[in-house]
Amino acid sequence: MRWPKRWSVLLAVCLMAPGAGVYAQSDKPANNGAGAGPSSKAATEEEVEQLRREVAELKATIQKLVEVNQQKGADGAKLVEASAPISSSADSAGPATANADPGAGATVADVDALQKEIEVLQKKAGDTPPATSGWNGEHFYLKSSDGNFTLMPVGYLNANYIFYKGDGAPSDTFTISRARFGVQGNYGKQLDYSFLFETASSLTIRDAYLDFKPWGAFKIMGGQYKVPFSQEVSTGDTNVEFNDRSINTVLYPDAAGGFRAPGFDVHGDLIGGKLQYWTGIFNGKGLITNNTTNEPEVTGRIRIYPFKDSDNEMLKGFAIGGGAEHSRSRGLSNELSFSGVLNDGAYTFFPQFLINGGISRYNGHFQWLYKAWGVRGEYTQILEKRDNLGSLVASGVGFNTLPGVQGKGAYGMVTYNLTGEREPENAIPRVKHPVIGPNSPGETGGPGWGAWQLKFRYSWLEGRAPGATCDATTIPACPITPGIVPKFADHTDQFAAGFNWYLNYWVLLKSEVHFDRLANPSVQGINPQNYYVVLEGIQFRF
Repeated sequence: MRWPKRWSVLLAVCLMAPGAGVYAQSDKPANNGAGAGPSSKAATEEEVEQLRREVAELKATIQKLVEVNQQKGADGAKLVEASAPISSSADSAGPATANADPGAGATVADVDALQKEIEVLQKKAGDTPPATSGWNGEHFYLKSSDGNFTLMPVGYLNANYIFYKGDGAPSDTFTISRARFGVQGNYGKQLDYSFLFETASSLTIRDAYLDFKPWGAFKIMGGQYKVPFSQEVSTGDTNVEFNDRSINTVLYPDAAGGFRAPGFDVHGDLIGGKLQYWTGIFNGKGLITNNTTNEPEVTGRIRIYPFKDSDNEMLKGFAIGGGAEHSRSRGLSNELSFSGVLNDGAYTFFPQFLINGGISRYNGHFQWLYKAWGVRGEYTQILEKRDNLGSLVASGVGFNTLPGVQGKGAYGMVTYNLTGEREPENAIPRVKHPVIGPNSPGETGGPGWGAWQLKFRYSWLEGRAPGATCDATTIPACPITPGIVPKFADHTDQFAAGFNWYLNYWVLLKSEVHFDRLANPSVQGINPQNYYVVLEGIQFRF
């Protein structure tokens, strides 16, 4: 019979020296020779049993070679996906022999089928180990050979030139609003990390956290990062369509510290991603700053996608949500109420006051994304108490409790991608035809004019600090020293419009005009008037 000879050849090919055995490949199936074929004479039952034993030994040897190859840098993927499980048992010898009818015996066709199966094993065992460095389509990376540890250098730069027009407005100037660099990556599939430094002014830690993700519905994040309160803050700094966020950001927690503070939270996705939640505790005093009271900042936020599974594409991108926050201020630490400086720096619409006691914030937001359209909006209010502040006059004695400082504001914005890119929820649009550089991840279009986006936003903001009059001679509850606190009630709003030019997925030019209206100003020397601000900016990230 010819099949024992063919088997001997096959066995010799597969059992070459370990240095090359796993990578050995047969150029073609065993040559049947003249007169050989499916109709060849069948083997005896004894020969079939011998073949089964030899196949079992062969597969065991191949398995050992595969394991050696894995230890030398294979990515750990399953190596026998297209074949039967490898076993040292004779009964698991493979579909060509284990299922053969002893009465019918084994044929050359059976051996050929076995050879093809072994070639699959050889190919998988000899696959080139995965790259441990390179470009993943969006970031450079370094990675361990097993893929369990990844490190990616990341960074971004935002530079602006600002033109002002209005009495008392600042001088025109260049600014570097952000110059950040750091690393991010993962340890396995359940632990992400990030370290990000600000270098524009002085070296400062912006983000430093670990995100442990044992389940999709329950994740734990700890370190310093953005406090989960509003939709606007949750948007990545490089994904903000305007040169800066809305004027309402002065009402958000830790606004003076880039909306970041040390702390931890739990978060996750429920109901198939239709409901997202965040709840946590933080110092509540900004970047790398200790708390000043025995009461931490407590915050929570939810976000609902009611039509996520809908067949109607117009409804899928709709989401609503809200947040709440409570913290406490300490007057002895000279803590002040929210800042009244507009984010474009044109003027200060509302003064700051010494505060002491509870701080409460509430927020509601929505978004609607459909193809090239993006519509977003948000409302926020705050109450900062002024309890037992001390005397209202210099060198006075006693303590006074005043009505709290109140702030309210909202914004609504619309964006439209003229070049047809889909509006993402929290990312840069995938530029279809970049002007320079490589294609966006997942895109294959050739060079072109980049992506063009129109944008418009309206926002308003008001602040109130009720006054008080207290005279101990007429009001027994007043302290010994009388005093009068004036009332403040001020309002401002802003129209912002312009366009963005995405040269590619990593380089963005921003151009916009602000029309700021100041009403009832409290700041001495500023009259009610309108201000015009033109901002030209560039953003680069990697």
